[in-house]
Amino acid sequence: MNAATGVWTARRRRDTLVQFSSPAKNFPIVTQTSENFRQSDASSGTSPGVRMVTVPEDRDGQRIDNFLVGQLKGVPKSLIYRILRTGQVRINGKRAKPDVRISEGDEIRIPPVRIAEKEESEAPGRGQLIRIEQSIVFEDKDFLVLDKPSGIASHGGSGISHGAIELLRAARPRDTLELVHRLDRDTSGILVFSRKRSALTALQNVIREGTALKQYLTLLQGQLPQKALTVNAPLRKSLLQGGERMVRVDEQGKDSISHLRVQETYAPASLVQVTIETGRTHQIRVHCQHIGHPVAGDEKYGEREFNREMRDVGLKRLFLHAARFEFHLPERDRDYCFTAPLPADLSRVLDKLVSVSGNSVQRREKK
Repeated sequence: MNAATGVWTARRRRDTLVQFSSPAKNFPIVTQTSENFRQSDASSGTSPGVRMVTVPEDRDGQRIDNFLVGQLKGVPKSLIYRILRTGQVRINGKRAKPDVRISEGDEIRIPPVRIAEKEESEAPGRGQLIRIEQSIVFEDKDFLVLDKPSGIASHGGSGISHGAIELLRAARPRDTLELVHRLDRDTSGILVFSRKRSALTALQNVIREGTALKQYLTLLQGQLPQKALTVNAPLRKSLLQGGERMVRVDEQGKDSISHLRVQETYAPASLVQVTIETGRTHQIRVHCQHIGHPVAGDEKYGEREFNREMRDVGLKRLFLHAARFEFHLPERDRDYCFTAPLPADLSRVLDKLVSVSGNSVQRREKK
């Protein structure tokens, strides 16, 4: 790390730290019905039950696997990927890989999916649906936003029957909802969904251009060498034997930049605000491990003894919270700012740390 600049990298990048602000305001709740798809009758020569679907304008550019999720309600994603891999789904007569993007006017061949083929998948319980509904903090005609509880994945898969997107679709069957971005299962906080294809592509363009502001609060081991520093370290994903996904710092990886600013320090740990310029898988967790200050409660990249110490003060999960998501949509000339306060379970951990740290607690000056 360059002690003069506070940048943890061989290259210097601009510092775009933004101060953490207050919780979100209450927004009015408005519901939006789903949009219809135009479907043509099965043409001659197709098997009984095969559907031919014409891609409408608002689905232009969508991945075929996500398009099929909307067309095959209730069918597990594993089965959708299976019919893609086996060539049963065709785009304009050609086989389609899961990540292929469709265009307006494309003709999609969707095979019949018999009930007997569907994998065992229980419908979400009423309690799950109530919990996800209670987590909604904002709705309008374009977006729906959750303050996602820890323990709920962004989407199902890998042994998870129902993620946030599946629960919302079950709770709002008339809506057409898509994930805009993702949070790790154990990360709480702001998670944004689109209600229109045009809103999805507009916001994803903003994210790709790097103009969206995403801030997190996290508890890190020890005290950082500076109150503010930048970690600029490329990240690369890999699969371990057994299929476990891991991410590591690697020169051949993708550019990844995180800005850290200390909020409070305690005897064993520091509360840190992290602003990310990029949104790589496990970015904050791996960057913090890389500089020697892993996230509290991180069973994958963390430090065992520190995690044990944090359990003793009541921490039962990963201390990582998506606190703020802010962006401007040029097409609508509108600014959005979604914030979520630190959950009660994490606030209690900080209160406990204050009591055990005594006079050693240091708070950042409010500006």
